[in-house]
Amino acid sequence: MNTKSIAMETQLNEIKLRYSTRQKAADWIKISSSANAAEAIFKNWDKDHIATFECFKIVLLNNSNQIKGVFQVSQGGITGTVVDVRLIFAVALKSLAVGMILTHNHPSGTLKPSEADKSITRKIKSAGEFLDIKVLDHIILTPTGQYFSFADEGLL
Repeated sequence: MNTKSIAMETQLNEIKLRYSTRQKAADWIKISSSANAAEAIFKNWDKDHIATFECFKIVLLNNSNQIKGVFQVSQGGITGTVVDVRLIFAVALKSLAVGMILTHNHPSGTLKPSEADKSITRKIKSAGEFLDIKVLDHIILTPTGQYFSFADEGLL
């Protein structure tokens, strides 16, 4: 069988990835502290669900620590959610992010990170180092807007 007949008999799926902006870069929010990061994230969180189930999101940043966008990685149950590191970095690479802030909510209102929270943070940070994408913080939010910063607490 020659190459020409293989090409005619075989159809392959096309893979497309898309990143589109809605705001001009000049209007992007600059992150200068965990407090202003938590405030920006909380303002944009779906308040109807923050006390219902856990969501894990990444905030993608440019080289000036401005927010390029937010991507919801997963939505889980009352006490947890599954985080796929490959998906995180597929999105980070496609959006040309140089940094990111990890964030998830605790519907229970507790600010204490679990061992699973600490473990996934280390795993994502390690992968980011390999790809030169900085993980600047991991922020846990509560339904009342309180937050816990891994960076502030020396856990990053």
